Amino acid sequence: MAVWRSGEDSPFSLSAAENTKHQSSDGSPSSLSAAENTKHQSSDGGSFSLSAAENTKQLIDLLGKSGDLKERTFSFEKAEGRLLYFETIVDSARIEESILRPLSETDRQNAEEALTVLEREEKADPDKAIAALMQGKVLLFLEGRPIGIACGVETFFLRSIMEPANEKVIRGSHDGFVESLNTNIALIRERIKHPGLMIEYVQLGQKTNTRVAIIYEKEIANPELVEELKRRVNSIDMDMMFNPGFLEDMVEDSTLSPFPQVLQTERPDRAIANVMDGRILLFGDGSPTCIIMPVTFFALYQSPDDYNARTIPGSFYRLLRFISFLIAIMLPGLYIAIVGFHFEVLPPDLILNIKGGVQTIPFPPLIEVLAMELAIEIIREAGVRLPTPIGQTIGIVGGIIISDAVVSAGFASRTTVIVVAVTAISSFVAPSAEMSTATRLIRFPLMILASLFGFYGLMFGIVALAIHLCKLESLGRPYFAPMAPFRLKDLLRDTFIKQSAWKKKTRPLDSRPLKEGAEFGSREWAKK
Repeated sequence: MAVWRSGEDSPFSLSAAENTKHQSSDGSPSSLSAAENTKHQSSDGGSFSLSAAENTKQLIDLLGKSGDLKERTFSFEKAEGRLLYFETIVDSARIEESILRPLSETDRQNAEEALTVLEREEKADPDKAIAALMQGKVLLFLEGRPIGIACGVETFFLRSIMEPANEKVIRGSHDGFVESLNTNIALIRERIKHPGLMIEYVQLGQKTNTRVAIIYEKEIANPELVEELKRRVNSIDMDMMFNPGFLEDMVEDSTLSPFPQVLQTERPDRAIANVMDGRILLFGDGSPTCIIMPVTFFALYQSPDDYNARTIPGSFYRLLRFISFLIAIMLPGLYIAIVGFHFEVLPPDLILNIKGGVQTIPFPPLIEVLAMELAIEIIREAGVRLPTPIGQTIGIVGGIIISDAVVSAGFASRTTVIVVAVTAISSFVAPSAEMSTATRLIRFPLMILASLFGFYGLMFGIVALAIHLCKLESLGRPYFAPMAPFRLKDLLRDTFIKQSAWKKKTRPLDSRPLKEGAEFGSREWAKK
């Protein structure tokens, strides 16, 4: 029967001198008693002694006197045992039920087998033992054994699985990823019941020790791309890694480009569709966001709703998104170029109407449009930071009031307000929030070029933008494919228009999948 003692025996009170360990002349730990505190050397140079008290003292000295670091001492068949854990990240009830109670009902010889925890692992190295502590494990030390037993009794703080607020769909699944890596992987495994689904873990962050999962389908994903992503992830060296933005910056090809070279999603169905196309997923523990690589510019304008809709409606809305992109980046610059340089391209009646409004404005077109664009951005940012009901009210009411006041005061024309409003709405059509942000940023240099050189400046900016897109890569693959390199079949297959599922015979070639064909199969019954 085990007898539990209070924390008065805690090695917090021991001095460093009292913690001195001795070795026998032959170096054999089996030839020494527990009182002699012989050190047992592990293969990697770390060490624990045969004394449970010495082992916990050693770890506490390494960790420091943290307020939530707790030690429990007990007697076990006339010998001493110790538990060490962080009370804030373990389940105290599970410690009692799965560790302490079984130990009190068994003998010393069968102590480890008596534990009822599902996850336990021997740790002979102090550094590995500390890593286990940080992950919510309880370390069990028994007198006479130069190892610690890491028992998995973590406590989990999870929110319910619900639909992502920023990726709602009308049809399709309504679940989303959460902050638990294990839960997110379970959502993937639930849908892909195939042995080829591979999951590899990496620890990132010297201080945070964040688990990152690399997920791919080994029979579809290109091994060269998988190895390249592993190389980039393994080369990351930083203190903390708890934000998907950090991970994105570390693995994407061009961090100075306004365009995102990864696709971020919180939807399991979208992540799975990309896995089956030969792409690779990156998950970080503590984040509900999944990073997908490689991706193309056109993939960022595809929505899960496309594949839940019929072919013609799905194609229409996808084309509408691409048109909205062109409107969002070009309309303000086009308006500035026309008002400042090229009034002759407008019908006579429209010229009189626009000129009548512009002549009373004391600012040049560029300043007028820039001021309105900045006002829209300020309203949008305020709406994001405020609680949802108030934010929506600020966005609508603020936009109406400011627009009316600006026109009434003569600071901007009605045409300018219309142009800025249409541009703002078009920029929010992109399914990807990162692409929406990039779209809003791109139009500012185009506006400046249009104000300096008219249509020539605007066209120069568009050509420079196209060259930049053609040069970009995502995980070493062309970002602007299938436009550059140009592949007409891919362009017509499932890029600008949504292809019927039964006609989709091949996977996208941008990820160089091992299996290009037979993604969805065919409608054999229609041939009979």
